[in-house]
Amino acid sequence: MTDAAAPDAAADLLERALVEEATKKSSLVWVRGTGPARAVWHVWHEGAAHLVGGGPGEQPLPEGLADGGRAEVTVRSKDKGGRIVAWTATVRVLSPRSEEWEAVVAELKGKRLNAPDAEVMTERWAKECTVVRLTPDTVGTELPDGSLAAAPLPTSATTRQPVPAALPRLLLKRRRKR
Repeated sequence: MTDAAAPDAAADLLERALVEEATKKSSLVWVRGTGPARAVWHVWHEGAAHLVGGGPGEQPLPEGLADGGRAEVTVRSKDKGGRIVAWTATVRVLSPRSEEWEAVVAELKGKRLNAPDAEVMTERWAKECTVVRLTPDTVGTELPDGSLAAAPLPTSATTRQPVPAALPRLLLKRRRKR
């Protein structure tokens, strides 16, 4: 190894360590395939981020996560929510029930919150969902010039509903009792 290659190798090693630690600690990452970026939960396992989704009752996966494709991953800070690091990844869709799929799904199952069917969840994932491996390629340590803010993606989810008729009376009773 030449003297010029040594600092490059050390910098590459530090960047990869930053990607691994930041991604492990963050519960959500923003992933962009060919469409807009989506926030997805993930598990870091054996040098890559792994996602499950695309089926009923699971998170929607970003558009364009095709086998052999590329994706951009932005990792946020768990405490402040700001961007820590961004990296590009090679996408690989894992074959259901393969040895690698089984190992990854065991990790994902432990992190899946509020699963309505925990006892048969892995079977459902094998039939209806996609498990994706995102292996880091390059790291972007430069901060962007612009905001990176984007309009929210369209969704059928809603929190706006009419206020129940009894709610104002219930709230007023609590205030009077104090």
